[in-house]
This record gives sequence, C-alpha cells and structure tokens, in this order.
Amino acid sequence: MAIKHFLQFNDLTRDELDYIFERTRWIKAQFKAYQQYWPLVDRTLVMIFEKASTRTRLSFEAGMQQLGGAAIYLNTRDSQLGRGEPVEDAAQVISRMSDIVMIRTFEQEIIERFAENSRVPVINGLTNEYHPCQILADIFTFIEHRGPIQGRTVAWIGDSNNVCNTWLQAAEVLDFNVHVSTPPGYEVEQERAGLYGHAHYEEFSDPMEAARGADLVTTDVWTSMGFEAENEERMRDFADWQVDADMMKVAARDALFMHCLPAHRGEEVAAEVIDGAQSVVWDEAENRLHTQKALMEYLLLGKVAG
Repeated sequence: MAIKHFLQFNDLTRDELDYIFERTRWIKAQFKAYQQYWPLVDRTLVMIFEKASTRTRLSFEAGMQQLGGAAIYLNTRDSQLGRGEPVEDAAQVISRMSDIVMIRTFEQEIIERFAENSRVPVINGLTNEYHPCQILADIFTFIEHRGPIQGRTVAWIGDSNNVCNTWLQAAEVLDFNVHVSTPPGYEVEQERAGLYGHAHYEEFSDPMEAARGADLVTTDVWTSMGFEAENEERMRDFADWQVDADMMKVAARDALFMHCLPAHRGEEVAAEVIDGAQSVVWDEAENRLHTQKALMEYLLLGKVAG
C-alpha cells in the first residue's frame, strides 16, 4: 500500500473515514471486553513533541502498546531537532528506524516537510492550523451517542483556532454543517482553514444564534498554546462567548456538549454545562485512544477483516 499520511482531516476520504469509525467501534469493544488484539506486534511508533500534551501522548502511547507495538517519546528539547537539525534530515533518519510517526508541533509547514521526506506514515498530533485526531474522536463520539453526523449541525463558539479549522474541513468531507461564532477580529480565515467554499458553514456575530437548533455545541480555550501573550486581551474579547446553560437551552433538545480539554470552567464554558447531563467530554477524551488505534491500524495495514 502506498504511504498515506494524516496531516489534515481531508487527507482521508469519506469512505476511509467511515471505515475507520467502524474499526474504532470494533477495537473499542475488544478493549472493553479485555480481549487482546495485537495487529501491530513489532511495529514502532515515534512520537515527536514540540508542544506540551496530556491526552495526545497518553492516547498514542497507550494505544500503540494496546495494539502490540512500542512507542518512543522524543521531545525536541532533548533531540537534535531542538538544536537546529533540518526537519528533512530528521525525517530521513527517524523514518528508517520506525514504522509510523506522530508529530505535535507549531507550524503545519514543519509536519508537511517531515512527511515529504518520510518513508513511513506521519500523523498530525496537533499544529497551529489543524487538530485532525481530535475531530476524528469528536465525530466518533457523536456517532456513538446520536448516530450519523451527516446533515447535522455543529455550533462552534469561540476562537477560530486549529480545532475550529478542522471541524470545518470535516464538515466538507462528511456533509454536515458548522455554525461558527467568534468575536470580531477572530473570524475564520478560509485559506488557513483549507476550505473551498461556504456550503457547509455559516458565520454568526451572535453566539446564541449560532447555537440555536444545533445538534452539538463545542468550544475550546480562549487562549491556545502559542498565544499566551494575548491572554489578557482575549479574556476581554471573548467574555460574551461562554457556553452556558442558556446557550444549551436554545440548541436542539438532545444537543451534546464537547470540549477537547483542558477546560477553564467559568471562561469558555460554565461548570454547569461541562459537568452537566449533555456533556460527553469524558467519552470524547477516551475516544482519542480508540480512534487513533483504528487510524494507526489503517495507515499501517490498510483495510483489514474482523
């Protein structure tokens, strides 16, 4: 099978994503039944981190071990990548010593340069522009709770960051709608988001209108990693963009709430929402583990029976 990378959500087709969601369901069921499933015995995942992480490291490291393989953690501060070694050279070396690579870094250009010089699949664990593994888990979580996402409406409230960009890509691939509401000056940048039109998203100046009738309401921290210097200004700008109980009331009656975590209760989300009955954030966090196992299996083995 030709090498396939997962650098943006739209690197995979709808057919491939549907397959991965089905595999996720099966792999998760094995995990819950304590059934050993080791399709990646003797395979090695290298995880390269330039940005801090809890869920990304844990889900990939535990996931690879649960599939029978091994995971190696590299931090750019502790490797030659942090001392100026060209990304292209590092990719040549690392991909000759491993079977699959996950990178969590800043600019999308870095991971694209790495992938261009890699002999093995490369997965985007997060960049400034995209977070495809998170949205893979989010959509699977929605499917678990509410069925197919096609034709549904997702309300994104807050910053048009990497997670928002990836939701917008996912909507184009999987045929659902995204309502985006950001404060003035933080609107979606179509080129940065990798969009090709407005068919699957609409922007709202009023966050309540964006949430009205939505099947899923989701948000993220107001200050993403790398933007800490703007924190005080963002606290003021985003003050009216908190997901609270009133906002959830105007969404669909059975609407879900998601957050990729970590969350700041009292800022982007009220405690009564994230800790309330409509919140599925803990299922969402766990599903990073299962969707990424299915993703790694697919990138390394292609479609398998079972």
